[in-house]
Amino acid sequence: MIQEGILTGIPVELKLFAAGYCRHPEFFTIRGGSWRAVPFPAGFALIRHPQQGYILFDTGYSRRFVEETKRLPQLLYRMITPVTFREEDSAVCQLKRLGIGAEEIGYVVLSHFHADHTAGLRDFPNARFIYKQEGYAAVKKLSPFAAVKAGYLSGLLPGDFEERSGFMEDTAPYRLPVGFPFAGGYDLFGDGSLVAVDLPGHAAGQTGLLLRTADGEYFLCADAVWSSRAFRENRRPHAAARIIMADAGEYGESFRRLIRLHKEFPQLRIVPSHCSEALRRYGKGGGG
Repeated sequence: MIQEGILTGIPVELKLFAAGYCRHPEFFTIRGGSWRAVPFPAGFALIRHPQQGYILFDTGYSRRFVEETKRLPQLLYRMITPVTFREEDSAVCQLKRLGIGAEEIGYVVLSHFHADHTAGLRDFPNARFIYKQEGYAAVKKLSPFAAVKAGYLSGLLPGDFEERSGFMEDTAPYRLPVGFPFAGGYDLFGDGSLVAVDLPGHAAGQTGLLLRTADGEYFLCADAVWSSRAFRENRRPHAAARIIMADAGEYGESFRRLIRLHKEFPQLRIVPSHCSEALRRYGKGGGG
């Protein structure tokens, strides 16, 4: 039985995964956290749409991240965010174990262009890419050092990336319910099934994804926060985290809106990309 809620479109199936992880001191991502380095999984989602087929939301890490960060200045990225990755943890390998071939992925929705979200793109030869034009425009012409500072590795993108791309800005607008803390979304397929929502601040053009399944509604909120504790307990990142944000002021506004979303729409399952707790809770069977 499908419950009435935020979205009115057709339900989809959802499974959540992680492709590798990096380590950071916890205090960097949440005020009052420990100085101990803790793992932050590189989450991605597999969505099955009844008409559009298989869709990914981001991709996590892949072996290409390791290859692209062997030399300076890209090596700085790996030094700052030490990554643990095994080939069997890649998105393409995990999907293969489910009987899903790389060529079956029809779309990849990109929340933003940080390398831990784009590293697997070359593994999906038939996929079309959907993202905010603003996000790509902000990184595509950066110098190598500026790109590393922005968390962007151009070598992770397929050679025909632009030819296979579509912009969220060109999709139909979606009117979200009265009281929803974020502005109207982007109806990616025109049927209300997948609605992208602006989450500015962490990265230029970052978006989250609203969807509903047979067991409830989900908001994949990308890197608007690094953990569920952040929005539950109103605990922002340490001030030092501003150095990796595209716009600290916009991040703060997105953070406040996410707290309101959690309070005013408690039925909505909010899933940050790097939250071990959320990935365990909703897991590989969530919404399937």
